[in-house]
This record gives sequence, C-alpha cells and structure tokens, in this order.
Amino acid sequence: MVLVLYANMYSFVFLQLLTLYVLSCSVPGFLAGNDNSKDYCIIGAGPGGLQMGYFLERAKRDYVIFERANTSGAFFIRYPRHRKLISINKRHTGKTNKEFNLRHDWNSLLSDDESLQMRHYSKEFFPPADDYVRYLRDYAKNLELNIQYNTNIGNIQRVAKETDGNVTHHFTMDDQSGNGYTCRYLIICTGISTPNDPDFLGSEHTDSYDDMSLDTDDYEGQSVLILGRGNSAFETADHIVGSTNLIHMISRSRLRLAWETHYVGDLRAINNGLLDTYMLKSLDGQLEGDVADMMIIKRSDGKLVLGVPFDRDALSELRRDLENGNISSVNISERFNVDEMTVDTLDFGLPDNFALRDPYDRIIRCLGFKFDFDIFNSKSCNVTAGQGRKKKFPAIKANYESLKVPGLFFAGTNTHSLDFRKSAGGFIHGFRYTARALHNILEWRNHKVPWPSVRQPITELLNHIIKRINEASGTYQMFGVLGDVIILANDDTEYIYLEEYPLKMLHAIPGITGYSANRILVVSLEYGYDFSGPGKDVFRRNRAIGEPSEAHLSNFLHPVIYFYKELPSIEAMRLISKHPGAVLPEPIKVHHMVEDFLTDFSAPVSHVLVLRRFLESCIEQDLRNFFDNQCFWMALTHSSPPESCKTFFLKGQRLPPYFELQGSLTREQYFGKEETIKREMEAQRHRQADPIDELKPDVRNVGFGFEEHSEL
Repeated sequence: MVLVLYANMYSFVFLQLLTLYVLSCSVPGFLAGNDNSKDYCIIGAGPGGLQMGYFLERAKRDYVIFERANTSGAFFIRYPRHRKLISINKRHTGKTNKEFNLRHDWNSLLSDDESLQMRHYSKEFFPPADDYVRYLRDYAKNLELNIQYNTNIGNIQRVAKETDGNVTHHFTMDDQSGNGYTCRYLIICTGISTPNDPDFLGSEHTDSYDDMSLDTDDYEGQSVLILGRGNSAFETADHIVGSTNLIHMISRSRLRLAWETHYVGDLRAINNGLLDTYMLKSLDGQLEGDVADMMIIKRSDGKLVLGVPFDRDALSELRRDLENGNISSVNISERFNVDEMTVDTLDFGLPDNFALRDPYDRIIRCLGFKFDFDIFNSKSCNVTAGQGRKKKFPAIKANYESLKVPGLFFAGTNTHSLDFRKSAGGFIHGFRYTARALHNILEWRNHKVPWPSVRQPITELLNHIIKRINEASGTYQMFGVLGDVIILANDDTEYIYLEEYPLKMLHAIPGITGYSANRILVVSLEYGYDFSGPGKDVFRRNRAIGEPSEAHLSNFLHPVIYFYKELPSIEAMRLISKHPGAVLPEPIKVHHMVEDFLTDFSAPVSHVLVLRRFLESCIEQDLRNFFDNQCFWMALTHSSPPESCKTFFLKGQRLPPYFELQGSLTREQYFGKEETIKREMEAQRHRQADPIDELKPDVRNVGFGFEEHSEL
C-alpha cells in the first residue's frame, strides 16, 4: 500500500515537472528560470532591437527581447516587396581598418564577431533582402541574445509602486495569450513598419504596396497610377515598367533626390529609372498633388477615374456623408454617372487638358510607413507623435527618451524624429551608433558606469583627432548629430576623449557621461551650409573648395571643430533649433578643415598644420614634438618649455636627436667636428650652471611663444 502511495506521489511530481518543462518550451509568456520581470525589456527583434540586445548582453544586464514573429528581422521577410535593399554593401575599400570599412558597409550591425559582417553574406552591392534575413538570424544566434519569439506585446502601461514611502515606476505589458510582463526600463525597437494608408474617397479601389501583385504579367498592357514619390513608389515603378502602357506618379510635394539632399531616405539613383522615361517623354510621368483632395471612382468597365473636385465644399460634404454612412463608394459612382462621363461632362470643374484625365487600370498606394502607437495604453502610457513631417515617428527627447513617459526609450528607426532629413538615424548604418549612444546613456543613468573614454596627455590630442576624423564611422554616418567631445583637464595638460556623443545634449555632459566638463572641444562632421537641398545644383563647376584659407566655404562632408570655455546653456541649445543650418551654439572659436576629394584629412599642410595651430590657439600651448637636445636647450632658455618636453624629456623620456635616426651617421658626421665640439662645450656650461634636476618651469608664463629668461 505504501509502495503504491509513493509511486503515485512520484508520478504526480513527475507530471508536474513535465508540465513545467513543456510550458517553458512552448508558452510565450514563460521566462525560463525567472518570473516575468526584467530590468530591461526590448520590444522588437529587428536590427535596432538586436543591436540594443548586443550591448545589454555584453554588459551582462538583465534583459529580454520580445519578438512577435518566429524569427528575428521579420520585417525584411516581406519588405522591400521587390526584394532588393538600397543600403550599400561595399566589400572592398583598399583598407583593412574595420572602423573605416564600416563607413561603407550600411548593413552590418556592431559586434565583436568578425564573421558577422554583411560582406560575408552577399557579394552584391545592393544585397537581396533574403540574405539580410539570414544575416540577422545568425547575428541573434551567434551572439546568444535573449530573444522570446512568438510574443506580440500590447497594452503597455507605466505603473507607480510605493515602497517605504518611496514611489518608483515600472512598465507592465501583455502578450497575445494574456501573459503579463514587468520591466523597469522599456526600449521600443519596433521600427516604422505600419503601412501608411490615409483615408480618401475611393481608396478601396486601389492596391497597396503591402499587398500588390509582384507578377509583372498582371500589369501587361495596363495604365498604372502610383500614389507616392518615395523609394517604395519608384521601386514599384521600376519593377513593372516593362509591362505597362504607362506609369504616372503623383505625390504631395516635389521630388527629392538623395544626391541633392545628402539624405539617404530620399530617392536613390538605383530606383530612379522612371525619371528617364519621364524626362525623355516615353509616356511615363510624375507630378504633384495631394491625394486627400482627390477621389477615385470605379466605372462599370473596371476603369478607375481620378477626380479633383473644384468645389472643396462639395468634397467635404461627400466626406461627411461617407463617414456618417449616408452613402457608399458605390453611391458616389452613381451620383456622378461615371459610366457616361467624358472629359466634357466630368462635373469637377477641371480644364479639358487635366493631366490625369485618362482612366487607369490600376492605382497603387506607395505612401510609406509609420510607427504603431496602438501597443500603448494611452491612459497610463501616453506616447505622442512628432509634429508636422515627423508625425509618423514618436516624439522623443535628445536622450532618446519619450517626451511624456519617463523611463520609456526608443532605439532604431523610431528615433529618426531627431534627425529626420538631416542625417542617417532612420537607417541601419546610422542607428547602430545611436543605439550605442543610448546604451552609454543608460549605463551611467542606471548603473553609474561612465561613458567610455580615453584620457591622454595633451600632446597626443592632434594625432588623436586626425586619426578619428579619418577612420571613425559613427560620426561619419551620423554627421551633425553624433560628435566627439574632448574635455580639457588638469589645466589643459590632459584631455578626456568621448566618442560619438549626442550633440543636442552638449549642455548635459556631466549628467549624461559621469564626467565634469567645462572647457571642451567638439569634433563634428558636416556638409556646407546651404549646399544640400531639393533643386540644388550639386554638380556645379565650383562645387568644391581646395584652399585651406577658404575651408569655411567647404561644401562636402568635412570636419568642424568647436571650442567652448564653458558648456552651452540649455537655452542656447534650444535656440539652435530655430536656425536650420546650425549644428551647435556659437562657440568661442570654430575651425573648418578644408574638404577633401578622397575624404582624407591628413595632408601635412592643408589639414594637419592648420588644425595644430587652431588647437594651440585654444589651449595656448605648443603642441609640436621636439628632440631631446631641443628640449634641453629650451628648458634652459625659456620660462616654460613646450608641453611635449615637459611630458617626456623632463620626466626622463627622450626622442633621439635627428642624426641618430639616420642610421650609421655619427654626431661629427652630421654636425661637423667644430660644431660638435662647440655644442658639447655649450651643453657642459649649461649643465654646470643650471642642472636639469633643479629646473622648475615658470608656469606663470604659459604660452607657445617661449619667452626667454631675461637673465639669459
């Protein structure tokens, strides 16, 4: 009897353990070895979410990535619809420097794994989207990121909790199965993945970029109208142009070409084939107009008629009737007798040469994407949209935090409202660096880990800057948004170098990085003012500057160095938003390095010499390096030797005299016998009169002119 009881008991325990195991493997809401609570929750396992996950994983933080699909990078399984990326995959640059090569690799995410570079996954300059899906899967797998798939998060709320009189906040959320989760900090990386489908009269008669047929035979001999003028619209046109009678394209605003604006989100050359057939008058065309002011009516023969009511009041009345259910799209067709319409009887008050007067077989909406705000509970987590053209993005602060919800952060494409049409923050090659900046911000804010930095003697500053402006990828891709900040320390004898700092947070360096700062230099890469923009002639003959004295007129991307004796105020930072061409508030001094055709800013005279002189004017020191015999002489004859002499020679380190660097030359062969004897006697006299060990430089006369001692 007892044996049977024990057997039943063990069977029961075994079944319970088996049930828990099955749950941990199959139920999305179950986090193995943990309750459903984490310090960090990342929503979305696309490129932005994976990049944030990598930084949290490397820092050994408590985190989880929620992904609604069964794989990472699910967006790229469906988009772009025509399966060709427009982010470049330049596999060869002639250099082996990984950081430099990332300037021309727009697809790879940051990691320590050398195998996780897109050049190993595709040889094509514009890779297939399927190859990128494979890359993202390997990235998640090889780096062992903590991702919970098949978990569709919604109902996100910010909840207050009081403990011993202290009120703290955390976030709660649910998945599609009703499982709840809790986290202290929430990072949204869902991207801009919801198709933008504005409501207009007759929109139900159109096809969407999201569900259009990819079979070109379906467009054989058809006349097609495309709504939109972005890359998805032109990508669609290029895909079907060989099958159609004609393609017309209409958009709310004028066409923006990426080579004119230097904004990679504008129309890229790879997609602009329709511009050829338009400008060379081969039936295709592109024009401006707002779809909100139009109506699309379907005739009984299936043809689509586009109308722009001359009477705006009549259009408004139709909208109200449609919204109130008084009429349907069918009633609209009947009201206007579209089957009997001709150009003469079309009662829209349009001229008889209206550009879009002919009917179409298909109308395709290619109007882009927007952020999905529905995942938030608006009562407790009121995430608002940006203003104007940025309304498709969430409104955020310069530190990537929600404008109205503390503790809620964004990474990836979601953050593009900060640099929309200015830099590359909405694209992989840009937001991989803003994600790292966000991680650095969170490390100090939540864990008191300072911003990664390098502290060096001031004598290394020139070389450090030259190296960064010629190699760094983060400041190169996020030009005008992320910059290097140099904190001058210890009476300007040392500096602290912070890489890829958000320039809009320049006033808040101590609170963001953990370093006190006053006198600073900022290194930013920028295009020339008023060089970029729609309609600009960027190929004009005098488009480039080569004279260092005219460096401030440089047009192409070039380094700009700002010097501040104290941090700009928050008011000064707010004012620059009113000046579109301004990157930072007015500094004490500013230096433009002249643009370079090779983007190589290491020319000894045109770049290095003028930069050194600018730095010397800021810190009031000579930044040249000297040989030991030169340092010895200046230590005896000047009130304040150069900083390189103080740092090395006077501390027992030395740079050999030039003649010793010439191989087998002796001192006598280099100087001559008489000059050698004269120099040795002079050195002996100085050693007897003023030993080096007793030399105490006069710090009151700091400068780079080296005033001589009056007694000498």
